[in-house]
Amino acid sequence: MSFQIERGLFKFDFTDHHAVLGIPIGADKKEVRKRYLKIARNLHPDSSKAEGEAEKQQANQLLSKLVNPAYEQLSKDDREYLVMLERLGKRLATDDKKVPIASEAAKKLFQAGVGLENSYKSSVNNLAAKQYNSLGEVLDAIAALSELNMVYLMLNGKVKRDSGKDDSISNNRGNESNNTPPPPPPPSPVDPHLRRAKAYIGKENFAAAVLELREGLKQKPDHSEYHSLLGYSYLKQKQVAMAKVHINKALQLNPKDETALKCKKFIESRSTKAGGSKSAPPKSPQDKSVNQSGGSGLFGKMFGGKKK
Repeated sequence: MSFQIERGLFKFDFTDHHAVLGIPIGADKKEVRKRYLKIARNLHPDSSKAEGEAEKQQANQLLSKLVNPAYEQLSKDDREYLVMLERLGKRLATDDKKVPIASEAAKKLFQAGVGLENSYKSSVNNLAAKQYNSLGEVLDAIAALSELNMVYLMLNGKVKRDSGKDDSISNNRGNESNNTPPPPPPPSPVDPHLRRAKAYIGKENFAAAVLELREGLKQKPDHSEYHSLLGYSYLKQKQVAMAKVHINKALQLNPKDETALKCKKFIESRSTKAGGSKSAPPKSPQDKSVNQSGGSGLFGKMFGGKKK
């Protein structure tokens, strides 16, 4: 079963865990756990009301591939995830006229005035109430919820931008209201976007790496390493078309970019196979590097190598 969603925050290569669980952004851990347990009871093979083996397998896949990872993410204090939401909200606030909105609930929310917070939570709760009732409509429900989250972030970011405030999107995070780190001083020899992107790649959080690299490209559109890492991150997410765009751009800027060359060679080897045995994936040129957390290199698992 394919779980590809192309609406809401998912459209920006961001995995919207809040939409998967059907909870509003800013929900506390108790809300997260309560909602997760309710969904898990509906989808677990031992308690699911699904009829037939095919439906039970579908319910189990939704639980294991979408719901469980969402709960794991939102049940812990992950500042990086909150930072990504904050940044995405600011980005959406500047592009509000270019963002497509399909669901009626999201369109109504977009017109909300001073009652944004209440309207948003009410709309989320209404959609969540029937989110997992029909297995065949779950992905559409998640997409609709993600559009609500997208509009909420967009309007929230716009208010902050117009008022000059930078309050947290969550009212439950206490002292973490300013969790978007300020830009580093100019003399810093380390590019902060590259540093954070490589950290995300080291954790195999490629969607977050893409967002970080895109932010960096706004400041340095002709930086070959940004493009080569974007190509690599898209490749890891099986978005080959997008990967090719940035790999080619990286090589245009720097024909000797090793990461881009390896990515290009790998893509070509996959596309030119014709009945022969599958060639072994090439190793990353940065396999021997050591990441900041003491691992065996940010790209040790570059092309799907076995995990240790």
